[in-house]
Amino acid sequence: MRYDLLRILLVDDNHYMRVLLAEILRAIGVKEIYEANDGAEGLQMMRNHPVDIVMTDLSMQPLDGIDFVRLLRNSPDSPNQMCPVVMITGHSTMQRVAEARDAGVNEFLAKPLTARGVIERISQVVENPRSYVRTGDYFGPDRRRRQDPKHEGPWRRSTDPAQQKAAPEDE
Repeated sequence: MRYDLLRILLVDDNHYMRVLLAEILRAIGVKEIYEANDGAEGLQMMRNHPVDIVMTDLSMQPLDGIDFVRLLRNSPDSPNQMCPVVMITGHSTMQRVAEARDAGVNEFLAKPLTARGVIERISQVVENPRSYVRTGDYFGPDRRRRQDPKHEGPWRRSTDPAQQKAAPEDE
């Protein structure tokens, strides 16, 4: 992968975390790294500079990572609704992960950070991008990571009428 061609925005209110991430990114060859202290500043930075990937912390003040992603995905004046977002968090409870996923995050990276983890998440969003989906209450990357080879219908939810007919308890 040509890391030297990537433009990455780091959004974190912790200066030392941004320094650590920037050093990891420079070590793998990333040349264009932008930094923001919170989500509002991150959105403004994206208006001023083209960005390929955003790496944002979940917990920030005044605009946290989840609110930042919601605005990025859904705001009419969003600078880039389809920019891949890697959420960095030390709070990897299922509830917070689900909340971030439902806001439109592409990948997660748990603290403590490692160079390997950073490289894996960047590689995932670049080499295996997920298609984007728009529904009545969601816009973002397709939340389904696996394809079901047995699936025969247009929908894939267990609550869909076609799925309910095929349920084993109906047989």
